[in-house]
Amino acid sequence: MLEIKDLTVSVEDKIILNNFSLKINQGEVHAIMGPNGSGKSTLSNVLCGKDNYKIKKGEIIFKEKNIFELSIDERAKLGLFLAFQYPVELPGVSITPFLKTAINSKLKSLGKKEIDSLEFAKKVREASEYLGISKEMLKRSVNEGFSGGEKKRYEVLQMTLLNPDLTILDETDSGLDIDALKTVSKGVNRLKRKDNSIVVITHYQRLLDYIIPDFVHILVAGKIVRSGDKNLALELEKKGYENII
Repeated sequence: MLEIKDLTVSVEDKIILNNFSLKINQGEVHAIMGPNGSGKSTLSNVLCGKDNYKIKKGEIIFKEKNIFELSIDERAKLGLFLAFQYPVELPGVSITPFLKTAINSKLKSLGKKEIDSLEFAKKVREASEYLGISKEMLKRSVNEGFSGGEKKRYEVLQMTLLNPDLTILDETDSGLDIDALKTVSKGVNRLKRKDNSIVVITHYQRLLDYIIPDFVHILVAGKIVRSGDKNLALELEKKGYENII
């Protein structure tokens, strides 16, 4: 699904990711944990194609394609989805037509028939009810005036409808109360399949109580310093980064 080989990335001449390597197979959930400044968000931004990052060396292969040769739009159409830590507001961009356009854009890129209005309405209704998203919320502009929990639920709604092959959750638990965390996690778990993969980027173990990882990696100074199963996250919660590292 995804293979990152010896990736070194800098921002303003400062090395953020340093010979970073990671392989993710279909059906796997990987959690990446680390202290502030360890390179977690840089990793997610480089994967989705955000500017201002200098790739000094290394490669990223996603579904047998070199990701650096693809635009942000092409990466999304190929099946890559990033759930932002701080989703942006898009005033004036209505949620429902935005979602339908996004779905049809992906279908068109795959050579498939575009979704009709009735099928789209049914999919949105089912996913919205499952995630506790009201009809009134769907009439608003994208993320405009949303609470932290509403923004994250809306991102999971997008994820559900777009059905990506690789989902990257960049500190999705940030700013969520326990009820919103459970709802968002339930939505993410509903999407898990044998042919897709999920990367969970987080500071804290609590999210991993709900989205159970197959692998946990600790990232420090741009490198993975330890890997293990879900028990590594529990150990980290008890002992802290300093003692674990």
